Amino acid sequence: MSAIYKKELRSFFITPIGYVFLIVFLAVAGGIFSVTNLLATTTSLSSYFTILLFSFIIMIPLITMRLMSEERKTKTEQLLLTAPVSLSGMVFAKFLAAYTLFAGAFLLSCLNFITLYMFGNPNTMAIITSSVGALFIGAAFIAIGLFVSCLSENQFVSAVFTIASLAVFLVLSMTSDSSVNAGVRSVLKWVSIYDRYYYFTSGLFDLTAIIYYSSLCFVFLFLSVRLYEKRRWS
Repeated sequence: MSAIYKKELRSFFITPIGYVFLIVFLAVAGGIFSVTNLLATTTSLSSYFTILLFSFIIMIPLITMRLMSEERKTKTEQLLLTAPVSLSGMVFAKFLAAYTLFAGAFLLSCLNFITLYMFGNPNTMAIITSSVGALFIGAAFIAIGLFVSCLSENQFVSAVFTIASLAVFLVLSMTSDSSVNAGVRSVLKWVSIYDRYYYFTSGLFDLTAIIYYSSLCFVFLFLSVRLYEKRRWS
């Protein structure tokens, strides 16, 4: 598993994808921070994290669209299926490589917060909880993107469907407010990723939200493994 992890992580930087993702992520995070905090002269980061969360819809597919699609396109998928490593280990190694790149970019973007401490007194606990929540959501999104990448050998198609899937998870809270049926409204709010993130931006750890994000991540990784098990025996 470690060999696949190192190979995937290395592949991000022997191609432009890793560098493009880092540049785009840091530029977007810096732009959002400038508008929501520096120009607004506020130390509250709730707006920053909310907008950053929605930017994940576009940025995360940049690193997930090739995870499995490229293997099918270059005909190296059979090598993975016959390699002396479990399918769950192979899938998790690819997920972990993508998550390492995402988490690294996210933590680098947190250097922007130094400015707040230089000129104000921000809520440190809210920064920590919001960051932890964003990292969990990023893991769930990467797992979703990896699963979508398993379904097609075309990276562009994988990216488009991943964007659509992530957008659905984030906008469910908006559609729930317009639902006239109380039962439907409660179900939509329950599965909404954004609604569950509210407590993190308030400086609180929501254990149920963490369990939900972790479960979402596990489900899509499990589905990816099952899909490859089916291909192995087909």
